[in-house]
Amino acid sequence: MPIQVIMSEGLVSKRSAQVLHQQLGQIFLDNHEISDNRFMLPNIVGEVVFVDRELTFSGLAVSPLVIVELRVPAFTFATEVQKKRFISEATELVLSHTHGKLSKESIWVNAVYTVDGMWGIAGQAYTNAQLQQAIVNAE
Repeated sequence: MPIQVIMSEGLVSKRSAQVLHQQLGQIFLDNHEISDNRFMLPNIVGEVVFVDRELTFSGLAVSPLVIVELRVPAFTFATEVQKKRFISEATELVLSHTHGKLSKESIWVNAVYTVDGMWGIAGQAYTNAQLQQAIVNAE
């Protein structure tokens, strides 16, 4: 599942950003109880994008920030508990990596559901049902 972290430059080192991305992927997997799933592990992908500090905005003003965005199938985050837990844990991870350079109010976490049938993995298109079955089959 693609995870994109967009952040103002200077908040974390590149190494810290790598670790942060890995940890975000792990809490996604843990939250869905599929941490060791052979299908999912190689499909936790994404990037960290550093943006010039003068080009990140909050409240219509230049401001440091971090946005954590996931692209996921509609069957993920099925419960309010999963949603709240992921947002809380992701926010705390970002705070721990920024070492006081950023307030909690400057961190956004969200998920975007993809179009059913548009999961392209290794050249194969998966519907949500096919993706879910692939995950179950890999347990």
